[in-house]
Amino acid sequence: MSPLRISPHKDAYTLILDAIDVGMYRPGDRLVESDLAERFGVSRTPIREALQRLETQSLLARDGRSLIVASLDHNQTAELYAVRRELEGLAASLAARHATDEEIQVLRDMVTADDALVDDAVALSKANRRFHQQVHLASHNRYLRQQLDLVHRSMALMATTSLAAAGRGRVAQAEHKAIVDAISARDEAAAGQAIKDHISGAYTTRLKQNAGGFEG
Repeated sequence: MSPLRISPHKDAYTLILDAIDVGMYRPGDRLVESDLAERFGVSRTPIREALQRLETQSLLARDGRSLIVASLDHNQTAELYAVRRELEGLAASLAARHATDEEIQVLRDMVTADDALVDDAVALSKANRRFHQQVHLASHNRYLRQQLDLVHRSMALMATTSLAAAGRGRVAQAEHKAIVDAISARDEAAAGQAIKDHISGAYTTRLKQNAGGFEG
């Protein structure tokens, strides 16, 4: 196994975290020090320290003597969405107050471009992540962004994306447009509520997916 082409500026913790984030390692996958060291081209000591740190953050779990990528149970998923809904709502409200005209235009351009991806759940999921990150940046609050980054990292522990559900992509895109319209109008309450409704819709879709594809 040859090492990946990686940035020399990233430490072992970030490398493993990014690999989980992009789906290189999925919930339940076993992480082995020697394999990771070879894959990323770094020594085993920083890999070991990174794994310990990820375990304390509950992104990795113990399976006997092995470490595996953690997965979220029903209650953990509910807790994560509850926190995400409130933090995203605050980010959108602050974006309505602080976003520059240029940042708002970028959000509009993202929604327009992403309309072409509604039938590609994988591509739309990545685009969705970029859209939300742009809202976070537009909030102009570094501490809020840090918390949201951790929440979105934890979202990677879910095996599927809610955007894979039939019709969800188009609905999500319409919701994104409503969020940008509220931010553009400088309506803090409407922006916060629009993104909260968007997160609630995604959570409802995920619950239906987890219930075996129930629609109704």
